[in-house]
Amino acid sequence: MQTYPIPMVPGPVVVPEAVRQAYLEPYGSGDLESEFVELYTRTQRRLKEIFGTRDDIVIMSGEGMLALWSALKSCLVPGDRVLAVATGVFGYGIGEMAQSLGADVKTVGFSYDETINDMARIEAAIAEFKPRMITAVHCETPSGTLNPLEELGRLKNAYRVPLFYVDSVAGAGGVPVLADDWHIDLCLGGGQKCLSAPPDMSFLSVSPKAWEIVDAVGYVGYDALKPFQQAVKNAYFPYTPNWQGVAALHTAAGLLLEEGLENSFNRHDAVARFCRRRLLEMGIDLFPVSGAIPSPTVTAARIPDGHTWETWDRCLRDQGLVVAGSYGPLADKVFRLGHMGSQADPDLMKRALEVIAGAL
Repeated sequence: MQTYPIPMVPGPVVVPEAVRQAYLEPYGSGDLESEFVELYTRTQRRLKEIFGTRDDIVIMSGEGMLALWSALKSCLVPGDRVLAVATGVFGYGIGEMAQSLGADVKTVGFSYDETINDMARIEAAIAEFKPRMITAVHCETPSGTLNPLEELGRLKNAYRVPLFYVDSVAGAGGVPVLADDWHIDLCLGGGQKCLSAPPDMSFLSVSPKAWEIVDAVGYVGYDALKPFQQAVKNAYFPYTPNWQGVAALHTAAGLLLEEGLENSFNRHDAVARFCRRRLLEMGIDLFPVSGAIPSPTVTAARIPDGHTWETWDRCLRDQGLVVAGSYGPLADKVFRLGHMGSQADPDLMKRALEVIAGAL
């Protein structure tokens, strides 16, 4: 098995020892022991603080995409109108996911080197289309961008759109998330990014309005939200609980809150700024160049002249540094450094940038 001493991919990130240790404890069966329900509720409280919400939190066994599919399948029926506000691979992809479920999807699209802007165009689309759900991505990891959501939430509220669905898998914990203030009904997260847990747990906030719609839709399946509505009250979960995964997520969220959310945000921002400044000093062009908000959790940059993604990737790996390529229109054009969670570390970033400088 190949490992690299300087891991800088944008998730899954390096898992701290305290989180790894949570998997080694001798637990019982979550179906049988009251201690699991107590752990689950304590973890919910920690995740509420990270999401900035008073809404219910559902914790599910599965990587972050599970939460994305769960929220769509549990809240949509064929013909429902979905307005997808898209600036990158995942924003456009969520619209395609909703379309695959039979939803009537209208996309307000921006280029991959933009973040959400032109609110007049979005407002006109909401007024004309009258969607049941608005979707957006907080951090577009393939583009290294961070979308502002406050104004979009204001429009959702002003036009009484029933549901606002936000993917903050790569944002929560590394940048402010204010789900209640932004009128988010379904805020989606995963453990493997800024929380520095393994990629086996996902979670989401569910507003009272979202629960009403979940009840009405009545979707059943492994990824259904409905069984979780009364899971804690009844001490009965829809499938065998992942006690180890919840324990690891509880520990990871605890480490983040012990550091302090504001301190975490500042750490991520400082490492991101250092990364971007040094890349520019080396003559490497950032992506996007200007006009968009760069993400504090991941930086995208142009592959240097004279290299393909394959040769650049191999050159860095040979020196112990592993970064990521990108997807869609950005494939073979940019590379990405993930400075999120445990990897938002100035010393680790310095080592990574020294390898990049040497490779040039």
